[in-house]
Amino acid sequence: MAKLSILANILVIDDEEVMRDSCKQILSRQGHNVKLVEDGYQGLELLKEKSFDLVILDLKMPGIDGMEVLEKIKESSPETAVVVITGYATVESAVEAMRRGAYDFLPKPFTPEEFRLIIERALEKKRLILENIYLRQELEVKRKSEVIIGKSKVMQKVYELIRRVGPTDSTVLILGESGTGKELVAKAIHYHSQRKNKPFVIVDCGALVENLFESELFGHVKGSFTDAASTKHGRFEVANGGTLFFDEIGNIGPNVQAKLLRAIQEREITRIGSSKTIKIDVRIVAATNKNLRKAIQEKTFREDLFYRLSVVPITLPLLRERPEDIPELANYFLKKYNQKRGKNLTGISPRAMKALTEYSWPGNVRELENAIERAVVLAKSNVIEPSDLSYYGLAVDLSPGPMAGNHKRLIDVEAEHILKILKETGWHKSQTAKLLGVDRKTLRVKMKKYRITENLGNNFPLLGRNSPREGKGI
Repeated sequence: MAKLSILANILVIDDEEVMRDSCKQILSRQGHNVKLVEDGYQGLELLKEKSFDLVILDLKMPGIDGMEVLEKIKESSPETAVVVITGYATVESAVEAMRRGAYDFLPKPFTPEEFRLIIERALEKKRLILENIYLRQELEVKRKSEVIIGKSKVMQKVYELIRRVGPTDSTVLILGESGTGKELVAKAIHYHSQRKNKPFVIVDCGALVENLFESELFGHVKGSFTDAASTKHGRFEVANGGTLFFDEIGNIGPNVQAKLLRAIQEREITRIGSSKTIKIDVRIVAATNKNLRKAIQEKTFREDLFYRLSVVPITLPLLRERPEDIPELANYFLKKYNQKRGKNLTGISPRAMKALTEYSWPGNVRELENAIERAVVLAKSNVIEPSDLSYYGLAVDLSPGPMAGNHKRLIDVEAEHILKILKETGWHKSQTAKLLGVDRKTLRVKMKKYRITENLGNNFPLLGRNSPREGKGI
C-alpha cells in the first residue's frame, strides 16, 4: 500500500483569526489542503460534508468548547486524527483530551517547527491505521479465496472435524500426502477459532536449515552466536495469541524436538543466548506426510512429542480416493487462473474432464491445480480439450473411443508420467517436483520405488505383471 499522500485534507477550528492564518501558512507550505472555521459549530457542519485526515482544534472557544467538539468528531469520524491546541494548557485538560481520543496536545504559543513535527507524526499515525485496515482487508480477501473444495463423503468428514475442533484450543495433527491441502486445513482451523484475528504463522520444517531452526523458533539475543548482529524474535513470539503451524513436522531433528516439546508443555520459551523465559500463548497445529508411528519405532521421532501433537488427528484423503470432487476442483482452478492469467476460457470439454477424473494424480490437488493452470495458459481454444492436457502426461488416456488408460494400472500410469516430466525438464528434479505438485523428497521416493534413473529410457523393470510390488499401490 502506498503511503498517505503529502496532500492531506486538514481542518483548523480556532476562534482567533491570527492563529487560523498562521496554521494555514505553515500547512500550505507543506502541500496540504487546509480549511479554516472560527467555531465548533461550523467545524462539525463541515465535517458532515467533507472527510478530513486531520483536525487542528482549539480547546477554548465561545459557544461549544473544544472538548465537546472533540467528542463529537471521534463519534462521527473515529479515523480522523485530532490535535488539540490551547493557550490555557493544564495537565488535567491534556489528560482529558487524550482520554477523549485526541492524538496529541500542543500548548500555545508554539514554534512553526514544533507545529510541523506534531502534524507529521499525527499524519504518520493516520497512515499506519489505514495501512493496517488495508492489510486486514487483504488478509480477509486472501482467506476467502483459499477454500477447501469437495462434496465427497470423505471430505464432509474433514469439514465436520474442522468445525468441531476449530473453536477449541486443542493441538491438531494433520496427516496426508504432499498436495492434499494440509496448509489449507490448518488455516481453516485457525479461522474457525477464537484466535482468527491474531497471527497465523507458518514454520516450514522442510525448508529451514537444521542449525538455524532453533533460532527461527525461539529467537536469539544479540551476540549469542557469530552472525547474531541483533536480537531476533522467534516464530513463537511472532505468533503469540494466534496459531503456529508446523508444516512437515516430521523433518525436525531430535534436539529441536526436545525443545519444542518443552515449549508446548511449559507454555514458555527461552531465546538462544538468554536465560530469561518468555511466556507464550499459541495454538499448535502440525502437519506431516510421514508415518510418524514408524518414525517412532525407528527412533527418529519422539513418542511423547507425537502424543502432544496428535490430540486431534485429521487425515486428508488422496485425490484419487475422491474422484467425484475433481470436476468441482478443476472448474474452481479454471476460474482462478482465468482471472490470474487474463484469460477467458469458458469450460472443460467432457472428454478432457473424463481424462482428469480417471488420472491417478500422484501429486494430489496441487498437481491438478498445476495441470489446469498450464492448460489455461496454453489452450488453443476457449475450452480445455484433451490435446491441451496431453503435454501433462494424460495423453495415455486420450485416444478416441474407449480410453486407453482403462487398461493400465495406476502404478503404470504414475511411473510413465514421472518419467515423461523428468525428460521434459531435462531431469531437473526440483522443476519436475513442482510440476508434479510434490516435494523433492516425495519425487526421490517414487523414483526409487519405480527404479527410474536417467539411463532408464522407456523401460520399467518394476512394472511387469509379475512385479513383487504389484498391487501395493502408490
